[in-house]
Amino acid sequence: MSFSNVGCEVAPAEGGDSSVRILHRLDVQEGPTGEGAGKGPHVGLVLDVETTGLDFERDAIIELAARRFRYDDEGVITHIDRPYEWTEDPGKPIPPEIAALTGLRDEDVAGRFIDDEAATRLLRSATVVIAHHSRFDRRWVERRLDGAQGLAWACSMEQIDWRGRGFDGRSLGFLLCQAGWFHDGHRAGADVDAVIQLLRHPFEDGRTALADLLERSARPSWVVRAVGADFSVKDLLRSRGYRWDPARKTWWTEVRDDERVREEFWLAANVYSTSARALGPTFEEISPTTRFL
Repeated sequence: MSFSNVGCEVAPAEGGDSSVRILHRLDVQEGPTGEGAGKGPHVGLVLDVETTGLDFERDAIIELAARRFRYDDEGVITHIDRPYEWTEDPGKPIPPEIAALTGLRDEDVAGRFIDDEAATRLLRSATVVIAHHSRFDRRWVERRLDGAQGLAWACSMEQIDWRGRGFDGRSLGFLLCQAGWFHDGHRAGADVDAVIQLLRHPFEDGRTALADLLERSARPSWVVRAVGADFSVKDLLRSRGYRWDPARKTWWTEVRDDERVREEFWLAANVYSTSARALGPTFEEISPTTRFL
């Protein structure tokens, strides 16, 4: 047996002419992992939410799951806590497409509520809160839990260079399969365990995915808003990675601190040179406690 560069077990097929990738069912156990040195001094927490839809104003959380872990200074997970899961009655029927996706039915959540005090205490006990789509999860969690504002967040989807590390895509299930595992996705608890397993994954240089995530999330960065940019440059901005913010009615992106000057020059040459009415870009410095909002 051998292992591919992304950790999938590879077994030669009969005759040795090809190979077969073997995926293992994910089963994240509570307790020491047997990795790292001793009991890690830092506490991380992975969370995931399931909602009745994507509309932040009209939809609601129907499931919240979280799980803590300890990690050492090298980004190695040394201990894993027990899982915590809550379902919550949204006060209206779960849409059929959400029920089909998550397996949650109206009777599964009827009369149930998230324990605000316990969930908030759990989140605030962590050094960093991690989700696989923090731009989605953070807003839902902070709206639902009054005491969860101002925590340090990181995103396992955005803040790990999966492609540079030899993976294809960024979806949770696909990444997990490439690392040699499969799980029953689209339930919050299962997705939390999938993220923890990905964070444990060692790359070829010996660093873990968590080490990469922590390093990148600690770097200062800037939200760049192309305020007043002319409509004619929207495709140019989109191709550069800018996103449309309907609330602010402007295009925006996030750049690292060492990329700011380059971005200013690019905007001056490609966006603001085309419109005399443009107001110019704005730059907002962000940190783990203000990112993904």
